Amino acid sequence: MKDVIKSGGEWISSLQLEELIAKLPGVAEVAVVGVPDRQWGERPIALVVARSAKDPSLAADVRKLVQEHVDDASLSKYAMPDRVILVEALEKTSVGKIDKRILRERYALS
Repeated sequence: MKDVIKSGGEWISSLQLEELIAKLPGVAEVAVVGVPDRQWGERPIALVVARSAKDPSLAADVRKLVQEHVDDASLSKYAMPDRVILVEALEKTSVGKIDKRILRERYALS
């Protein structure tokens, strides 16, 4: 499984971003995947399942949390997801793991 995203020559760990975002109380599940980008090669997007009904502030909370880690230099500025998308569920493989291949394909088009 591809757990790193190469954006403009910078390597971004999707696992590191997922671990960080998962700490937010409103997040039930999260997947960070790289999608094609003409300028940078790939860019990260965060797909977030809310614990309760869709919380319109959750996407902003995710961005704020990541920005705090960019500001304190524990994350590269390239790690900021281009999009934070609230979803009802994340696609899973037959053994119950998040299927990042399907997610990359689905969200590369949007």
